[in-house]
Amino acid sequence: MVNKVTWQKAGRVTEPGRYMFRYGWLTITAEDLAIWQQFPNASFTLVALPSAPDAPEEFHLGAFEIPAKPTVDEH
Repeated sequence: MVNKVTWQKAGRVTEPGRYMFRYGWLTITAEDLAIWQQFPNASFTLVALPSAPDAPEEFHLGAFEIPAKPTVDEH
């Protein structure tokens, strides 16, 4: 199963850095943010990095997808 992460799921972060995410840490780069700023509905593949057995998991963002149609928030 491939996990996808949207800007909303990442907390709409505005600065590159390392953030607590679900079960561990997510590193977001300036390049990742630039994509989200241009395409706010883009989703990235969540990539797990190797970590020590007792350490929290480490993730970074991999390939991204841009939805064909903008999503409309219906309430």
